[in-house]
Amino acid sequence: MKNHWNSKTEKGAIHLKEFTATNIRNVALAGHSRAGKTTLAEALLFKAGATDRLGKVQDGNTVCDYDPEEIKRQVSVSSTIVPFVIGQTKINLIDTPGLFDFAAGMREGIRAAANVVLVLSGKSGLTVGAEKAYKLAVRQKKAKLIYITKMDAEHANYFKVLDQLTAAFGSAACPLVFPHYVGQKVESYVDLMNNKAYTYDDKGNRTEVPIPAEEQERVDQYRNALAEVVAESDDVLMDKFFSGEEFTHEELIAGMKRSVIAGTVAPVFCGSNTTMAGLDLLMDALVDLLPSPDISGQEVGVDQDGNEVRLTCSDTDPLAAYVFKTVADPFVGKLSYVKVLSGVLNSSVTPVNSRTGQPERLGKLIYTKGKKQEDATNVHAGDIVAITKLPETLTGDTLCDPKRVVSLPATSFPEPCLSMAVRPKGKGDDGKIAQAINRLKEEDPTIRYENNVETRQQILSGLGEQHLDVVVSKLKNKFGVEVELYPPRVAYRETIRKKVKVQGRHKKQSGGHGQFGDVWIEFEPCDSDTLVFEENVFGGAVPKNFFPAVEKGLQESVKKGVLAGYPVVGLKATLVDGSYHPVDSSEMAFKTAASLAFKAGMAQASPVLLEPIGNLKVYVPDDYTGDIMGDLNKRRGRVLGMNPSDDMQEVEAEVPMSEMNTFASDLRALTQGRGYFTLTFARYEQLPSNLEAKVIAEAKALEGEQ
Repeated sequence: MKNHWNSKTEKGAIHLKEFTATNIRNVALAGHSRAGKTTLAEALLFKAGATDRLGKVQDGNTVCDYDPEEIKRQVSVSSTIVPFVIGQTKINLIDTPGLFDFAAGMREGIRAAANVVLVLSGKSGLTVGAEKAYKLAVRQKKAKLIYITKMDAEHANYFKVLDQLTAAFGSAACPLVFPHYVGQKVESYVDLMNNKAYTYDDKGNRTEVPIPAEEQERVDQYRNALAEVVAESDDVLMDKFFSGEEFTHEELIAGMKRSVIAGTVAPVFCGSNTTMAGLDLLMDALVDLLPSPDISGQEVGVDQDGNEVRLTCSDTDPLAAYVFKTVADPFVGKLSYVKVLSGVLNSSVTPVNSRTGQPERLGKLIYTKGKKQEDATNVHAGDIVAITKLPETLTGDTLCDPKRVVSLPATSFPEPCLSMAVRPKGKGDDGKIAQAINRLKEEDPTIRYENNVETRQQILSGLGEQHLDVVVSKLKNKFGVEVELYPPRVAYRETIRKKVKVQGRHKKQSGGHGQFGDVWIEFEPCDSDTLVFEENVFGGAVPKNFFPAVEKGLQESVKKGVLAGYPVVGLKATLVDGSYHPVDSSEMAFKTAASLAFKAGMAQASPVLLEPIGNLKVYVPDDYTGDIMGDLNKRRGRVLGMNPSDDMQEVEAEVPMSEMNTFASDLRALTQGRGYFTLTFARYEQLPSNLEAKVIAEAKALEGEQ
């Protein structure tokens, strides 16, 4: 590969000029948490001359992790775009989070990039986060490189990690750089594309050295595998391969690039982020082996009539820009990050938002590098830019030329799996909570928020405990709203188990007209979720004009049962008899009589509590099915069956919703993060009698608090 990385670059500059698609590479760094993605981004920026110092995550001074939450936790919680220049090529690097709780950042970063660099630690190897990122890149047909870092760390083992990659991804993992060890220390790095070896000083400067004789057998093996990959990319090269001719360096690059674009190969590199050894070889690969936006595949959208539209990454085509990320800040303002898919974006245009159908007046166009900003003028097809002050624009929207209104498919985000009730610490902050969370939802599509009328709780949902913890922190630090989380209440129901006939009689004399209503009502179980009311009165014992009042009294009564105050379901009420007074009877009197009958009937008809049952589908690797079924048994779950689903097993079960609050965290621990699930409400079932007393006591305690 060509040596691009040491071209002169202005220190600290984001851009030197406008870049067109041919000279742009959009690259997402993805992998497991703590693998070294942010440190790699820091090293690339420094090596390219885009920064004048090498920041450290533990010192809280990296370019990418500049958010207070990231500095405090020493992990990335959102994606960050940091552009830099290698020679004549602009790299839009997107550093994505590795923690599963912040998967939205990984999804939006990979969606925007055509290329993914999978970052692995030479110590911990192929971990779950890397596997997930690789599979997501494959599904989205992204070009992939693999970079094994921390080669200077104790116990780092390149060849062990390579074996893991080969076992997981087969021949797709193709080594292009490998280390030569002397004892436990890396002495030099072998570059298979150039058939050379290099040593590095402590500043990352390289010196060419002879390839160690003891590595020659390995070099021959890897070079042969490399030649086969290149040969398979082109018929002419295949003929040359079989004729025994050596490929030129240019043919190796061109053939490898075709294979990377096709997705059949993920070249493997290695090095150290802290010493920057081997980093130059990765930087050359970013330019030489990864596709530019104009050749990485067309985006496909639909027009207003639902017809498919293929977008060409060209400056001369009508404008289309996809909003892949939003940052909402009460002080800085709202930033919408867009990838220009076609046309040229500048502040003089007024695009249409295809979702709303309304024109969007653009604010400033800015290039961001962490928290630093630089004004942009003309943003060409294939490039990435942030736009200020787009109040109606959301993540997933498409901004386009009014002459060609097109909508791109929105990014697929994981569904929230952990819900907690939220309440303010201070008085009068209830309204502020909803407003602040809705602002945070603009930048994080994996947050859900609802006001549960039945349980009278505000429910906040996210991807895990750390995710919700960050949301709470941001509410305080960004919006000045302090809240606390606690387990949400379960929406139980009440019903009866036998048929009874009771009287409800309301009589009151207070001078003048009194109040009189008298009813006999039969209560019995039924299958309806709502009250079933019928009348079967003979001889005018209760005049027909009072029937609606009786029904209304019952409808109001079923909102609160006699056991724990939960709504009553599965109840049929039949008005069968009663009496009235020609002067003192009224609608209000019969309504009151009906409510008295309801209380008496519920007490006599063997009332019970019902609990909500959910239909659960858990997706786990085969090895974990036993653990999952054991866990579900502890939660009073009933396993209905197992079905193969892609490379996972689907375990279907019915589980009480009251037992599922910790399931998301427990599943992640049981499966090392590989498992996921869906949970939907199915029906209500009778709560076991041994649990009734606890639920009733909790309900009465809550009523006492209110």
